Amino acid sequence: MPGNSQRRGSIRKGTSKKGAVVGSGGQRRRGLEGKGPTPKAAERPNHKAYKSAQRSKPAARPAAKRSNKPSSEMVAGRNSVLEALRTGMPATTLYLAGRIDSDDRVREILKIAAAEAIPILETTRQELDRLTDGAVHQGAALQIPPYDYAHPADLIDPQAPGIPLVVALDGITDPRNLGAIIRSVAAFGGHGVIVPERRSAGMTAAAWKTSAGAAARVPVALAGNLTRTLEEFRKAGFFVLGLDMDGDVELPEITLATEPLVIVVGSEGKGLSRLVGETCDQIVSVPMSSAVESLNAGIAASVTLYEIFKQRRSA
Repeated sequence: MPGNSQRRGSIRKGTSKKGAVVGSGGQRRRGLEGKGPTPKAAERPNHKAYKSAQRSKPAARPAAKRSNKPSSEMVAGRNSVLEALRTGMPATTLYLAGRIDSDDRVREILKIAAAEAIPILETTRQELDRLTDGAVHQGAALQIPPYDYAHPADLIDPQAPGIPLVVALDGITDPRNLGAIIRSVAAFGGHGVIVPERRSAGMTAAAWKTSAGAAARVPVALAGNLTRTLEEFRKAGFFVLGLDMDGDVELPEITLATEPLVIVVGSEGKGLSRLVGETCDQIVSVPMSSAVESLNAGIAASVTLYEIFKQRRSA
């Protein structure tokens, strides 16, 4: 037989109509087909025109910052749900287990929910376990919507009654401290609270509960940068007083109580941050017995607000 017809892969199969002939397996035909039109220079990654085109493209916009505050929350347990409803905490849905044992708490929960037009959904205990992430819910859970934060500029209101008084938090991460401060602001004639967007407690269910309903009356503003926000308040005519155990002025001796004020409360451990401290017009300390090293942030704010309230009343 002529040629190297016995080479494996070089002949057509015996079933072919034309019989066994020598061939290239289609390699020559595919090689002659070509690879299509040559791409433009700006489309070839290794060409300088491509690199120049890439440099001339506008830079991609950074993704929008997302708040680290929770979007929604669940309050679980009959006592907690009842207390939340009593304090006027906003709610979107009340979940109750099917065939729940009705007691005085459940009856009052249903009464308040009906009066406030809160949707009531009956569900299984397994679904409640999932919704509350395994918390002890006793057949009742309340869904809390995201808090609607104010803008710090909303608290600069020359038409507000009384002398403006705002409290800003610097590094307060316990929502119960936030709730206690909101309650004190409401009690002593304050106009609002400012919390930083990062490294700060937010308006969670714990903060709502600790405020004992005051959060429904006192606006809480969210600041992207606390230092710049304080500078804006100073430009608007406010004096900024920082609370710190090593303050230059003791609380009863402050002379700015009758002026528009922003009281800055630092964390119990670290106190005021450096930049915030440098922005303050005065650093004020609360005098106390040497047996106690420091006060809880919520208590320190409450004592300071009371002293300012007292001085304004006697002025």
